[in-house]
Amino acid sequence: MFSRLKGVTSPCTLACRSVHIKEKGQPLILNPRTNKGMAFTLRERQMLGLQGLLPPKIETQDIQALRFHKNLKKMSDPLQKYIYIMGVQERNEKLFYRILQDDIESLMPIVYTPTVGLACSQYGHIFQKPRGLYISISDRGHIRSIVDNWPENDVKAVVVTDGERILGLGDLGVYGMGIPVGKLCLYTACAGIRPDKCLPVCIDVGTDNNTLLRDPFYMGLYQKRDRSQLYDDLIDEFMVAITGRYGQNTLIQFEDFGNHNAFRFLRKYREKYCTFNDDIQGTAAVALSGLLSVEKVIGTSISEHTVLFLGAGEAALGIANLIVMAMKENGIAEEEAYKRIWMFDKFGLLVKGRCLFASGSPFEPVKLNDGRLFVPGQGNNAYIFPGVALAVILSSVRHISDQVFLEASKALTEQLTEEDISQGRLYPRLSSIQEVSTNIAVRVTNYLYANKMAFRYPEPEDKSSFVRSRMWKCNYDSLLPDVYEWPDFAESPPKIVE
Repeated sequence: MFSRLKGVTSPCTLACRSVHIKEKGQPLILNPRTNKGMAFTLRERQMLGLQGLLPPKIETQDIQALRFHKNLKKMSDPLQKYIYIMGVQERNEKLFYRILQDDIESLMPIVYTPTVGLACSQYGHIFQKPRGLYISISDRGHIRSIVDNWPENDVKAVVVTDGERILGLGDLGVYGMGIPVGKLCLYTACAGIRPDKCLPVCIDVGTDNNTLLRDPFYMGLYQKRDRSQLYDDLIDEFMVAITGRYGQNTLIQFEDFGNHNAFRFLRKYREKYCTFNDDIQGTAAVALSGLLSVEKVIGTSISEHTVLFLGAGEAALGIANLIVMAMKENGIAEEEAYKRIWMFDKFGLLVKGRCLFASGSPFEPVKLNDGRLFVPGQGNNAYIFPGVALAVILSSVRHISDQVFLEASKALTEQLTEEDISQGRLYPRLSSIQEVSTNIAVRVTNYLYANKMAFRYPEPEDKSSFVRSRMWKCNYDSLLPDVYEWPDFAESPPKIVE
């Protein structure tokens, strides 16, 4: 509520503690960070130059969310849904995250796997407004000035891709920008990381996709992918530029790089920067969690299992490495653990029997002939990377070890309930992913401080309260001052007359 202040002769003697804004009028509506649509209050409209620029009705965020969900139900095409949802993000950021959190189970497959892959393949055709930072190999020697062009001064998390291996679709070049954008949406929706602290980046060194090189709507360099030393120099310069502007503890997540580059960059940078590769380490953590859940179902330790992989790419090797670590914790020698890992390049293994199934993309429930209903688990990295990222950011970590992902994997498994198991799930319900991510962040934060890996001091006593109190909320803030700080020369605060 606004109040008249008796005895105050000038508004310049007051300092506001509420949300600080510079714009008035239409810029507030055009900025997705400040736009609330028809949820601006009457007083906000009067004081901020919005009166008459909006219909007279004052709406709640609940009504706005209801309108969105009603409109979405009318759509059947996944790409159309993607365009509609991401359009909300362009107009009203807090409403966008509100609707994601309302129904994350239904909307995550649209903003992330699998629809984001379709969106990436059509990125130039559905392009409306640029998001993120684009850096090309032509920019070598000037990367820091490009990073300086980003308007946010306090970025905490960067997700970067070079577009060479987008999901199972291969080389999509600059079209791969949809992946960092989608990942960072989940940073916020699942773990409450402030959206203004997140930066999606696409590195453009060309593409070997001939279809894109003939596509008139392609938005990147029309050249074959540069695989020379210039490429490595570009990535080096990028890492220096990001940490030079935002600090050495800025989290840099590598995403959908080609297998060869993914592994060597992880080896190259993991001890120099606060970085991880989600395809290798995030996938490994969520897969290991599924295996740890199997322990609960069949009652045998992971160290007693033999694990068969079809293929030996980034994900498989990352998973295998983390499984070996888990077996070693159970008392199995490293060499013996390696003997229990098998990798095949093609053809699977078929057996007859009660199947424990999970996949990265959602599947419909399966009803057996005997009437039992099983719900396939979604072994999706989204269970892992948001919570890990939140813990890393809040703890000011400079390097991320594989043990962090082992702890995250354990924390995920611990949240699997008996009810989940009875339904055939190997992971908690996706609808609970915000709480799951929070608990993972608390577990990892405890681990980081216990092992002297955190650089944020003083160390918070209650890690759970610490994590939860710093998670971004999607409810609307008042854009008007409501709390005042009295000037030092004032003998006593003026009386407030309602």
